[in-house]
Amino acid sequence: MDYALLTGIVLVAGVALALVAQWRDWRPPLIVAILVGVAVRVLIMYTSAIDSWQPVDFVESFKPAGEAVLRGEDPVLASEGGWHFLPTIPYVYGILLWLGIPWEYAGRLVTVVADIVLIPLVAKLAGGPKASLRALQYALNPLAVLIASVHGQVEPVALVFGVAAFVVARGPGHPDRPGLVTDVVGKVRRGVAAYGVRASIPRVIGRGGMLHRALLPGPDDRAHLRRGALAGALMGLALCAKSWPIWLIPGFLLLLPNLRARIVGLFTTGLVPLFFLVTLPIFAGTRLDQIPAVIDTIRDIRPIVGEYGWTPWFTGGDWALRPDLASFGTNLIYGCVILAILWWRRADPVDMTTAILLVFMVVTPRLGAQYLLWFMPFLVARPTRFAWPAVLAVSLWSGYGYLVMTQFDVNGWWLQHSYWSRASILLLPILALAMPWGRRVATAPAPAGDLASPARITSPA
Repeated sequence: MDYALLTGIVLVAGVALALVAQWRDWRPPLIVAILVGVAVRVLIMYTSAIDSWQPVDFVESFKPAGEAVLRGEDPVLASEGGWHFLPTIPYVYGILLWLGIPWEYAGRLVTVVADIVLIPLVAKLAGGPKASLRALQYALNPLAVLIASVHGQVEPVALVFGVAAFVVARGPGHPDRPGLVTDVVGKVRRGVAAYGVRASIPRVIGRGGMLHRALLPGPDDRAHLRRGALAGALMGLALCAKSWPIWLIPGFLLLLPNLRARIVGLFTTGLVPLFFLVTLPIFAGTRLDQIPAVIDTIRDIRPIVGEYGWTPWFTGGDWALRPDLASFGTNLIYGCVILAILWWRRADPVDMTTAILLVFMVVTPRLGAQYLLWFMPFLVARPTRFAWPAVLAVSLWSGYGYLVMTQFDVNGWWLQHSYWSRASILLLPILALAMPWGRRVATAPAPAGDLASPARITSPA
């Protein structure tokens, strides 16, 4: 990488400014934070575009997907598995290439614009008097700059729609929100104990029961349903960018005001990816008989481990096809995410989402440096006690990979990789500490009219 020194100086200066802003409690106007973020990202995008080093996947996976769209071919199949998501982003790649923009700029323009839009969204997600401070700190976040402006990875695109879904789902009012505010299971058990099974079932699912009343239209029902539909559409677009935003769904559903809005939100979340799938023959030139192959390619995840976390210690710090480690790690993710949802179910849904994403980072068997951006907007918006140690640690580790390791030839890179990947295990306890352990139960009251509040779903005597 030719401009590693300049990039490093800019990133370090940005971190220093963000820390000083935290120390001095600076709260600049939001437009200042946005302009700072634009300046940093555009500068690094320019130096990265003219650099002699380009990320392998950026050139060999993302570019063929965009070129396939230009040729009227399916981007998933034409890239030979290099692009294994829905074709939403390749459509944008194709438009930019059609406009004659060189790929080194076009591929990064998508992610840089998305990451700039994330700056005011982080402010909205944070809310309160320090919203503009959080926006400035995200604008100067070194990992975000590396992923968006250097690597051109599509994480910012998934995040911009995912965070927007959270902002829309939360709606107006105080930024702090409760999670689950009732113990419906406990109520059902008490009902069973008091009335017996036959008498309790109608009180839960029968006419006039808890579920029936929760599904009845309430005040501002149309506004709530529109909010659920828009938030769900945004979350669906996040899933069209990559598949991992599925981990955001529990938190965004809890932010919606009632059960009816949550059902609508979940429906539109699934509807948007389905739309991009069934319209492949129209927009991507995919033949109908090729759609099963597209689905298989999207679903296929090769069990490559050894890049990060605990698996490099089983592979000597190199990449390896280890289905045993990948399978164990995947099951570990599912189990730990379920535990995180249960543990933080009464927390603010943003805090619960932060916990879900961080626990993923701690236990995952496979991860690229870009994955570490997943939790960043949420942790920056609602920082915990160890938020800054986590931000600095993952930025330092990722920065070494991008800025230092790219100075070596192939053999030198692999030697560095064997040490770098195993060193990532030091991040795991820091990320675990950064979870919102002190915010397991939100103190904010349920919004007025929330159909999940005790007053609305308690069984009649």
